[in-house]
Amino acid sequence: MDIMTSQRQKEEEASGLKRHSFTAQSRQDEAATLTMARDRSPTREVMKLAAIALSLNVRLRSSDMPVDMQERALRYARSFLDDSSISSAPKHRPSPTLLARALKKEFDSVYGVAWHCVAGKSFGSFVTHSPGGFMYFSIDSLFIVLFKTEVKLVTESEISSQIS
Repeated sequence: MDIMTSQRQKEEEASGLKRHSFTAQSRQDEAATLTMARDRSPTREVMKLAAIALSLNVRLRSSDMPVDMQERALRYARSFLDDSSISSAPKHRPSPTLLARALKKEFDSVYGVAWHCVAGKSFGSFVTHSPGGFMYFSIDSLFIVLFKTEVKLVTESEISSQIS
């Protein structure tokens, strides 16, 4: 044990690390500090997203999506709805179908194909999505579900083997 301790001391001195002695309580404190340090960055991202949602008057209801993608969806949907050139009549919002199509195309072009979007004032849904590819939010009285599914290329040989 003494050999291990002195070897560790030499390694710490060589690397410039300070030596710490730990009690059970200080280990718990260190673990809590490390956990807080690891959680700090995501918390900042989440707080930034919450501030953005508030400023856009958007309510994020559920999400399994990276924060930057969520931000893109919220900003895109809000700007689409606020763009008066999309609507034919002044002070009228574009149809939910147009928003769903535009948001789907935006995410297909930026993040790859197989995005789906449902938008409306009253609907039910039950979807299977790829990990990190689901978001449910609302803007005013409009509700939006955006999700990604996995796409697998099927070859002719696979089709013929399934038929046989």
